[in-house]
Amino acid sequence: MKKKVLWISLTLCLVVTSLFSQEVSATATKTTATKATTTQSIKDKENQITKAEKEKETLKNGLTNLQKIKEELETKKKDLKSYVQQLDSNLSDIEQNIVELKARITAKEEEITLTEAELATALETEENQKESMITRIRLMYEKGDASMLDMLLKAESFSDFLNRADYVECIMAYDHTKWEEYIANREFVELCKEELELEKQILDQAKYNVELEQSNLEALIEQKNKDITAYETDISSKEQAIKEYEQAIADQDAEIKALEAAILEEKKALLAQNGSVITYDGGTFKFPLASYTRMSDDYGMRMHPTLHVEKFHNGVDFAAPKGTAIYAAYDGKVVAATYSSSMGNYVMIDHGDSLYTIYMHASALYVSKGDLVARGETIAAVGTTGRSTGNHLHFGVRKDGEYVSPWNYLSE
Repeated sequence: MKKKVLWISLTLCLVVTSLFSQEVSATATKTTATKATTTQSIKDKENQITKAEKEKETLKNGLTNLQKIKEELETKKKDLKSYVQQLDSNLSDIEQNIVELKARITAKEEEITLTEAELATALETEENQKESMITRIRLMYEKGDASMLDMLLKAESFSDFLNRADYVECIMAYDHTKWEEYIANREFVELCKEELELEKQILDQAKYNVELEQSNLEALIEQKNKDITAYETDISSKEQAIKEYEQAIADQDAEIKALEAAILEEKKALLAQNGSVITYDGGTFKFPLASYTRMSDDYGMRMHPTLHVEKFHNGVDFAAPKGTAIYAAYDGKVVAATYSSSMGNYVMIDHGDSLYTIYMHASALYVSKGDLVARGETIAAVGTTGRSTGNHLHFGVRKDGEYVSPWNYLSE
């Protein structure tokens, strides 16, 4: 009998509660779980806001100090090699900062999309909660507390009265829970709005930083071009500039020859072990640029543009916008992908049979030593690193330890 009375009481509670919400079957356990989840969601959102505030502050303080860089470079201008190395290092740092900022922009746009979705869901929940409460208030107004009292007074026994009292308490607990859920969701909505506003501010700051860093980059490149030109055309230091230029070319040759000698020894070792080596099949090279403006300097003897002395030019210079893709002219193995003060960022590829191609002054390198590359594969990007006064690709070809005309392998 006691179990039957308890069952009737619970049934009454669940049936009546269904008048006020479609989620009538929510038991005390489920209500507690929902409340805990909402509290955790609020805590998580508050942590995300704190993290976003720190990110915003970091962005504001993460810009390159262009004036400080220029002041530091000023002390190195008397030593052109040291000056170029330091400036190219600064340029590399700014380039990396720009890459990281662009990645942050992409990530932030994705975060904004997720937060907007969270906010939309929370607002929809809020609207449903409002409609449910309006329905409940309307029922209370129509029925009034008298109906509750009337129900209690009609109890047929003390046990029946207790069961009805339990039912009233169940409804009151349900109303209280729904009100708490509404308050929690309202707080979550406001936190979503706050986070969304912060994320948009961070996105705007990151975009502004990219523009500013790009401007810093261009300003340093322009300064470098002017300083190298001024140094090389200064009459008082012209003789020294010519000596330094000749030394730079000699250093280039020494570096390249050392690489060639090392590769030769590796090939001998492979042959001794009956290993296979790269061989050149005589095919025509692919033009090494995705696009170019003009040939600024050809292979052979030429009048140096700033030193105004006749010097041998060991490659072909192709003027092209910064960032233009540089292609591997032919299949081969990367034997160098590094930096030198005269060649800047450069790549050297072994095509077999003592045939090599060299790509100088890149703004970025996309391959590493030891990589196998195919004809037409992107290996670097055009830049003006090293002893260079403008964005271009210096393309050189070596055969049997000497520079040869690239036009022997390229079709104009």
